[in-house]
Amino acid sequence: MEEHPQRLFDNEEQQLLEEILIHRRDVRGNHFMNTPIPQEAIDRIIQAALAAPSVGFSQPWEFVLVRDQKTKQAVKETFSEETEKAALQFADEKQREYIKLKLEGIMESPLNIAVFYKPKEGPVLGQTSMPNMGKYSVVCAIQNMWLMARSLNIGMGWVSILDPEKVKKVLKAPEENQLIGYLCFGYTDMFYNQPELELRKWDRKKLQKEVIIEERY
Repeated sequence: MEEHPQRLFDNEEQQLLEEILIHRRDVRGNHFMNTPIPQEAIDRIIQAALAAPSVGFSQPWEFVLVRDQKTKQAVKETFSEETEKAALQFADEKQREYIKLKLEGIMESPLNIAVFYKPKEGPVLGQTSMPNMGKYSVVCAIQNMWLMARSLNIGMGWVSILDPEKVKKVLKAPEENQLIGYLCFGYTDMFYNQPELELRKWDRKKLQKEVIIEERY
């Protein structure tokens, strides 16, 4: 087997990655612009997804690119239904804050991408004891997409207030496929310097010392 020299990264490159990680944001509909995304940029985002780690090199992902407004509207309808249900789970002031939030950009973003987990037949290396590892692999692909989009100055919003089965029906997805993420992509008029929900004081950012446990609980 031919050997290739390993790629090492210098301090400047490490800092750049850190900057991209720190400045990744969940972009919502009130900040998307209708500027078309070049195909080259879309390809780079998809290629970033394909570079993600996957358990047993299973690559259990499929991507549905959605641009049609009628299809988006059908997905938006399930978002609206689920939003009404979700609001009822919050009480008093939190419920009022929830209703004010703009939580998606399905119609406003020029490109939606539905990301599915496609299970393999038979056992998968590394997934026999923890069956959800395949789905976690798809989440890794989504994170790669998010970071690549941010490096291209393209916003991404992950819409999770949806009925996954209704979205599957809209997109005519195979029965065995499972929706993992419904993503909105588009150029944006601004990237917040902090997460929007942190700025709105929905919750506070946890400190490192609050989440690190040495050796065992």
